[in-house]
Amino acid sequence: MRAMATERPKREQTDDSLRTEREKTVHELDKKRAALEEQSDAVVARAHDRADEVLRTARAEADLKGDGSTAAVRGERRQADRVLAEERSVEAAQLNREREERQRALAQLLRLERDETDKDLLLEREGADAALVTRDDFLGMVSHDLRNLLGGVAVTTAMLVKEASGDEQGRKVVKRAESIQRFTARMNRLISDLLDVVSIDAGHLAVDAAPNEVTRLLSDSADAFQLAASTQHIALSVLEAPGLPRARFDYERILQVLANLVGNALKFTDPGGRIELRAEREGNFIRLSVSDTGAGIPADQLEAVFERFRQVNRGDRRGHGLGLHISKSLIEAHGGRIWVESRLGEGSTFHFTLPCVQER
Repeated sequence: MRAMATERPKREQTDDSLRTEREKTVHELDKKRAALEEQSDAVVARAHDRADEVLRTARAEADLKGDGSTAAVRGERRQADRVLAEERSVEAAQLNREREERQRALAQLLRLERDETDKDLLLEREGADAALVTRDDFLGMVSHDLRNLLGGVAVTTAMLVKEASGDEQGRKVVKRAESIQRFTARMNRLISDLLDVVSIDAGHLAVDAAPNEVTRLLSDSADAFQLAASTQHIALSVLEAPGLPRARFDYERILQVLANLVGNALKFTDPGGRIELRAEREGNFIRLSVSDTGAGIPADQLEAVFERFRQVNRGDRRGHGLGLHISKSLIEAHGGRIWVESRLGEGSTFHFTLPCVQER
């Protein structure tokens, strides 16, 4: 079964952010407009109240000076009240028309601004897409050529080791040739990591999952690093867990994940330390763990270590900060998750899960 990495392309995240910002902007504009209209209504109402109060006061004073009881006076007052009410009604209607006109103009302005923004974004996106395609094609060609050259270096180095004499000079040649082989392997690994990062960004990181034995996976991982661990005087072991069901995963890709985790454990574990690989059933998943007795990770970096180019120690040059980021993407592409538990000075344990095969 072939699956793709689940990390969302940056483009979709950008679109979501833009939509969210637009909604917030419109919401804030509506709030401010409503507040201004409410304030305007309050100002008009206060002006009307003051005008009514002045009118009442004037009428009271006029009544004190005269009898204020004649039919003619009462008729004039009623007429004045009707005129005032009509003027206020006309004024209110005019105010509503002006508000509606302002709202239409603002809506039109916002639409035009959005259209202009969308055009600019589309042009930028087309340019960015073209640049990315060019970059990916270039990277693919260069990576292919570099791998061919590294393959030639590896073959030539292997011939040097094979043809070296058994004397002191020959042993020096073998030692230097082995150094070249290590450097070649590291360069090839870096090229693979860079290509994986490009695939992750494009949402094209594929895994070919199939039923596999977890126990064999752990044994193969430990065997690959046993010599390096012995050289560094670090005990590397696998804790057996009999009766585990098979899991569904891409064997080579999960070997790559374990290589990242065990390789990191070797980097940060002092001579005399321990590294343990184990697996156990956890519901419909199998949880695999790599534990070490190394330096540990600060609590505030337990999530950040899975970000690309992130190093626990900024000055550390023993890696490029890509391994854990790629591992996280690979595990998520399998439908699992990866996390780390650690305490400074006490070591770290990286866990990840893989789905069990549902046996019939």
